[in-house]
This record gives sequence, structure tokens and C-alpha cells, in this order.
Amino acid sequence: MKSKRAIKSSKAAPSSNWPVLPWVAAFLCAVILASVWFFFSHGYTLYYGDAEAHLNIARRIVDSQTPGYDELGGVWLPLTHVLLIPFARVDSWWHSGIAGAMPSAICFVIAGCFLFAAVRRIFDSASAGFTAAALFALNPNILYLDSVPMMEPPFWACFLGLLYFSVRFRQTLGWGALAGAGVAACLGSLTRYEAWFILPFAAVYFLAIAKRRRVLVAVVFTVIAAIGPLYWFGHNWWLTGDPLDFYRGPYAPAAIQKGIAYPGLRDWGKSVLYYRTAAILCSGPGLALLGAAGVLVALARRAWWPVLLLLLPGVFYVWNMHSAAGPIYVPALTPFKLYNTRYGTAVIPLMALAAAALVTVPPRRMRPIFAVLITLAGSVWWAAHASPRQWVTWEESRVNSEGRRAWTRQAAEYLKPRFIPGSGLLTSFGDITAIYREAGIPLRYTFTGDNGLPFDLTVRRPDLLLWQEWVVAMGGDEAQSGVLRAGKYGIQYELVDRIVVNDAPVIEIYRRTGGKYGPS
Repeated sequence: MKSKRAIKSSKAAPSSNWPVLPWVAAFLCAVILASVWFFFSHGYTLYYGDAEAHLNIARRIVDSQTPGYDELGGVWLPLTHVLLIPFARVDSWWHSGIAGAMPSAICFVIAGCFLFAAVRRIFDSASAGFTAAALFALNPNILYLDSVPMMEPPFWACFLGLLYFSVRFRQTLGWGALAGAGVAACLGSLTRYEAWFILPFAAVYFLAIAKRRRVLVAVVFTVIAAIGPLYWFGHNWWLTGDPLDFYRGPYAPAAIQKGIAYPGLRDWGKSVLYYRTAAILCSGPGLALLGAAGVLVALARRAWWPVLLLLLPGVFYVWNMHSAAGPIYVPALTPFKLYNTRYGTAVIPLMALAAAALVTVPPRRMRPIFAVLITLAGSVWWAAHASPRQWVTWEESRVNSEGRRAWTRQAAEYLKPRFIPGSGLLTSFGDITAIYREAGIPLRYTFTGDNGLPFDLTVRRPDLLLWQEWVVAMGGDEAQSGVLRAGKYGIQYELVDRIVVNDAPVIEIYRRTGGKYGPS
């Protein structure tokens, strides 16, 4: 008798994943623990400026002069920061940066398990499932991003969860699979904006494959999945009064990139070229070739939906690059720099699935051998290029953070032995917050623009409100303006340290030496 929870079964599902899944999870855990240890022990965890920012946003939600919900901000989607909170609130974990690795590592294991389970269902082959998971897990660019506090790990966990539940629904037409797909899509829409791009395609898919109650199936999925975007509209309205502030506000990517003529802007050919180059740099040529060949096999096996779904993030990035919101620079193409190369990792799950399809070509008894051979062929490039400098995501984070890491270290070394808790520190938020994390100064002792109106009033009327002993300014920011304005009222701050690093903003540290505190 068919399950009452199933709408109608169209295809027998493969045997349960549970006998094999614990072994896959154990493999993934071992790989990511080794990866986290390697990157953390070498001090690489917070090389990405975004990684530092995500960790500090999570910290300021629980440690700030104005802690609470509003500290989530309004452009970066919130799920990564929410997942970081339990780890970032532990002082020693935040100070060392290891807090940032923990939720990413957990998401890596979840993503790998979903990829295994989905591919096993698609091709009815545990060997193919393990090949896909291994090719995903043994890529050093994936491992780096999954060992640091970036937004990609939660996205992959949600995105590959959507893949699994959508494939399961096609085979079982069960309401549980439909609900799982909706929840995965909803959570994914709170990690990265490419998940929003995917939602209408997924809704059409459910409408197309449902044998009965097509409209109801599509509506149920859409209602669950749409909770994420609708929440984000409401959140932005709450913070700024504009539900689209994340898209058209002053800190939105389109505003930041406005007026910058980068390669690929309004040029589909160059957009495809730059993205394809980044994708090959991230995957390695072995996996790229296997993936290209495997797509044909996957389509021959009628895995059209998995191929389309896993292709969509790459399509989004090409469109994003074309439409003035997301430049990608790769070292082989002008202007010969590294920027946003990590976007190329978005199609690695597609390459892994397609390569795994090749495992299904030989007879079933030969598939375990083919799984090993294809996994080796897809990973051997990285065995021959074992230096982090050969891993484009790590190299990008290193090159683009040299100046920031230098002035962060110098400023932290100056402040750490001199700052007394309670003496107060006026500063800005953003990159400069890394100084206080590295120096072990809780953010509740810092007074920044994220504290809202009180900060704005203080820097404009220092004669009335400025009392902090220390000011740390980044050349030309509001903190520096506040110090200069204070001098006009007889409030004296001495420039005690000035940090100048090539290709980086000047950092100035001031200490109060005299003048009145508040109005006379």
C-alpha cells in the first residue's frame, strides 16, 4: 500500500541512504577538521576581509554598546551571522578567530551529505554519490571557504538540501520532501542572493513534475520558500524605511560599483569568459574536463533538473557581472588582479555531479573501481599543486589583505597593553574592528557609527558629548572628523601613533590629554 503522505509515486526510490551515510559523514568530518586545523594554525582564518566582517557582525549583536537585533545590518543576508553568534560570543574563540570556522565546518558536512544522498538517488548508485561528495570535499578552494566565516558554506548546505529534496520529491511525490525543499530554499534565500534567482525555477519545476494537484504543490513550495525574501524586505523596512535598501541603498553592491567600468560590464561575451576562467581556476582542469564530459552522461540519464539547478548559480554570476553589480578579476585576464574569484566555486557541485555520472557508464560491479579512478582524476591536479598559493581563493584573500593585516597587527600591538576597560574608545566600524578583536578589546568598549544617533551627535557636538579617552580613526572617517572638531572646543587629543602601510588607509590613534568633559 502506498503511503498516505505521498501524492502519487511515479518512480521507485533507491534503497535507503542510512547504511552508507554515516561513513560519508565521517569522511567529511575528517576532511574538514584537518582543513580547519591547517588554515587556523597558519593564521589564515580571517584573511578575507568579508570573513573578518561576518565574524565581527555576529559579535556586535551580543557585544556592543547597542547590542541586539538591529546590529544584523541590512545588506548582507543574515543567516551566516546568526549561525556565528553562539561561537562568536565566546571571548577566546572570537579573539582567536576560530569561532568563524565552526559553523562553516558544520555546513560543509551537511552540504556533502546532501550531495551524496542526492546523487545516489539520481543515479541509483552509492559509488556515484560518494564520487560527487569526494570531488566536492577534496577541492582546496571549497575547503578554504568552508574553513572560514564566509557565506558560501551555509548557502551550499541549503542549496544542496534543495537539490536532494527536489530529487526525492520527483521519486516519491511526498509532502515531506516538498516541505523539505521549501525550507531549504527559504533558508538559502537568507544566505546569498543567488538563492533568490533560483526560487522561480524551482517553483516551475514542482509545478511541472507534480502528477496531481500541480498548483497546490507549487503554491506550498512557493509560500514556504518566499518567507525568506519577504522577511528580508520587512527587515530592511524596519532598519531604514526602505524595503529595497539592500538593493538600492548606499551600501548596496550596485551603488558601490557605480561608475566603475570593469571587464564584462554590459558585455555578455566577456562576462562568460571571466566567469568560466574563474570556475576553472577554482575547480582545477581535471574536474572541469570530467564535468564537461559527465554533463552529457547526466542528461542521457535524464538528470535534466539536477544539471539545470546546479548550473543556475553560475548563470546568476554571469548575469550579475554583466549588469553592474559583481565584477570578477582573474590573474590571466586584464586587469590581471584577483577579485571575487570565489564565485567560480558556485559551479563545483555541478562539476562533481556530472563527473559522478561517469561512474554509471560501466557495469554495476565495476563502479566502485571507476569511482576511485574518477575521484583521483578530478583531484590529482590539487595533489600536484599542494601549495596554498596555487589555490585561487586563498591567494586572493592573501593578496588583498596584506595591507589590512599589517595595520591591524600594528594597531592591536599598540593598544593592547595601554587600553584600560571603561576608558572608552571612539572609532568606526568595518575593517577597523579587526584591531579590537586582535587586541582582545570587547566591542562594548568601542563607540561607533553602528551605535546610531548618539554617535552622530557626538562627532558633531564633541563639546557636549565626547568623553572617550581613545580615538582610532581611518584617514578621513567620522572618528577623525570628530577629533578635529573637538580641538576647536579646547578638547585636546594627542596623536600617539600613526600607522602607514603601502596601498592601505592611514590609521591614526589619538589619546585624550586635556579639555573639558561635557558642557561647562
